[in-house]
Amino acid sequence: MKIFRADLHNHTLLSPCGSLENTPRLIIETVKSKGLNIIGITDHNSTMQAPLVKRLGKEAGIFVMCGAEVTTKEEAHCLAFFEDEDTLLEFGDFIYERILNIPNDPNKFGYQVLIDENEDILDQPEKLLISATDLSLDDLEREVHKRNGIFIPAHVDRHTFSLVSQLGFIPFDLNYDALELSKYTTREQFVAQFPYLEQATFIQSSDAHYPEDLAAVYTEFYMKEPTFQEILLALKGVDGRYAKPGGKF
Repeated sequence: MKIFRADLHNHTLLSPCGSLENTPRLIIETVKSKGLNIIGITDHNSTMQAPLVKRLGKEAGIFVMCGAEVTTKEEAHCLAFFEDEDTLLEFGDFIYERILNIPNDPNKFGYQVLIDENEDILDQPEKLLISATDLSLDDLEREVHKRNGIFIPAHVDRHTFSLVSQLGFIPFDLNYDALELSKYTTREQFVAQFPYLEQATFIQSSDAHYPEDLAAVYTEFYMKEPTFQEILLALKGVDGRYAKPGGKF
């Protein structure tokens, strides 16, 4: 087995709160130059840009986990990843239908731009992608696992849009595959606040919206190879595999 460095929470220019410079090609070039092996693409409530990043990543030797950062009706952010493209895009359509029907105003919220490999614009979704969905936290978890996906509550230590900020705690009965920490804390600091999570699996991610934030921190995955199934086994700690916050670059 080998150690692979991963940063599973990153946004492209499709996310309105991100930079238009965060194109798929720039993301891949940047994370490769910084020594990452695996990257996750998690635009707000959309999966549409992830397949292009995956194709560019394959050409560059970077494994791309495709998913989305979904906002529940409690306004908690959660990461959802899927192995095959058909399921990924179907889930994206499912989520888009459940976003509150608030039109995006680029002057207030930013542009939501879907591009092709030549960086030509393909689409600009009408709904504001950072809006909440009508799915509860439990509903979202079930929908992700029903599609054999990976479910990870995002930046649980943050004071906004996290399980802790919205609920005050991490639900004991929530069926998550891991918990994500932001770059602003450590596993030790967070577990000191919530000792009942001592046995939980944690990852740490950059939540990059701008090029300069890419690969700010990483997670170490100890596993056989960079694949979706190996990552899932590492999150579950199967046969010596593991995932743990690796630190900052």
